[in-house]
Amino acid sequence: HVQLVESGGGSVQAGQSLALSCVASGFAYSSYCKAWFRQVPGKAREGVATMDGYGQTVYTAPSVKGRFTLVKDKDKNVLYLQMTALNPEDTAMYYCAADPGIPLQHGGRFCGLSLRYNNWGQGTQVTVS
Repeated sequence: HVQLVESGGGSVQAGQSLALSCVASGFAYSSYCKAWFRQVPGKAREGVATMDGYGQTVYTAPSVKGRFTLVKDKDKNVLYLQMTALNPEDTAMYYCAADPGIPLQHGGRFCGLSLRYNNWGQGTQVTVS
């Protein structure tokens, strides 16, 4: 049973930091494409960052570059989103997602932002004031 569970959200002041966790179970998470998305009610879902099956960050949204970092625990099926210098525009529900990715002709798999991720967590709320 594929499962993704997020945690670590909360309410913080502008300028502070938070670290979100995504715990995966039921599949070979390490080899999957992994991502964090966020969504504000009434707005389109926004890709925050994606990581390939080799642990390389493939995409980071311009709005969070230099402030947010993806970290994969090498020994556990856990993906962290480390967030620093938070501002009110970062307020959203944050979701982690995973997908096998699209095989590429010369090896590896496409794990970019346009990938249609098929596995999602329930979300964790981040509020910055």
